[in-house]
Amino acid sequence: MRPKSFEFLEKYLNNPSPTGFEKEGQKLWLEYIKPYIDSYFVDTYGTVVGVINPEAKYKVVIEAHADEISYFVNYITKEGYLYLRRNGGSDALVAPSKRVNIFGEKGIVKGIFGWPAIHVRKVEQDKAPTIETIFLDCGASSAEEVAELGIHVGSVVTFEDEFTVLNDKYYVGRALDNRVGGFMVAEVARMLKENGKTLPFGLYIVNAVQEEIGLRGAEMIAHRINPDVAIITDVTHDSQSPMYEKKTAGDISCGKGPVITYGPAVQNNLRDLIINTAKEADIPFQRAAATRATGTDTDAFAYSGSGVASALISLPLKYMHTTVETVHKDDVDNVTRLIYETLLRIEDNQDFRYFS
Repeated sequence: MRPKSFEFLEKYLNNPSPTGFEKEGQKLWLEYIKPYIDSYFVDTYGTVVGVINPEAKYKVVIEAHADEISYFVNYITKEGYLYLRRNGGSDALVAPSKRVNIFGEKGIVKGIFGWPAIHVRKVEQDKAPTIETIFLDCGASSAEEVAELGIHVGSVVTFEDEFTVLNDKYYVGRALDNRVGGFMVAEVARMLKENGKTLPFGLYIVNAVQEEIGLRGAEMIAHRINPDVAIITDVTHDSQSPMYEKKTAGDISCGKGPVITYGPAVQNNLRDLIINTAKEADIPFQRAAATRATGTDTDAFAYSGSGVASALISLPLKYMHTTVETVHKDDVDNVTRLIYETLLRIEDNQDFRYFS
């Protein structure tokens, strides 16, 4: 990876972008892609779209989502402890002893997820942490002191953990799901520009908000763009680490390439174009099967309007929805390259229907 791309990846991943509050991360992303696009627009809820060839009638989308799981402050005790509710699929098991950023009216306040010491618990009766039992300590000793810090019900909370590189092979951090996807589609735009490629259609590079609560940003922007084709990238579960059952999770490995999904929302002809592209460009790939929906923004695009030819190219990831989400460097490069090479093989006004 070129140094400037790595610098952006690190900065972008470290910037908090909780669901519904993605603005600052979206600004970073937009500034990065501006040199590689012809125009852009931002919708009401913060989805950002960079456009190449905006006058073209045939429209192709490449898309990722920008938001990360988080918490809301839900209740403040008279002693100054904070209880929470989820914003997206946050996992209470991950929380105890973690450091957090609390976004208050006066700026970021540092906090910690406290937990009773093992010495005072009846360990044999221990129960796993739940959203009802985890709590934050922000160093305040009363509800009034919490208010003085600018924290209130509705304040957003994100983990403090930042990006690292593991064994020179893996990228590790919170919110790789799916800001690494935003990085990859931005890199596709850069590669098209720097390699002097001219596309026969309009390309819409989309970084959507609010995926973690039900694909909401993609649903809105799909109706606005009304594309002909959509290629979505998101993360999927590496199933090699302990506690995964391959009979249900599939046999997916970090380092073995992009994952191409089969399922009702995936348009077969577009999927086959992607597979043939991988073979022609000598890009390793894996296959996965979805039950009903893919659970990604693919579904929102596929079923928008009168139907959009949509496909999903996933990045294998370990430890989803933790603060140590992990992806292989080679997979990041290969997902990016597969999207890029696929775009070069899509024709203007290409008809993906199964028959006519």
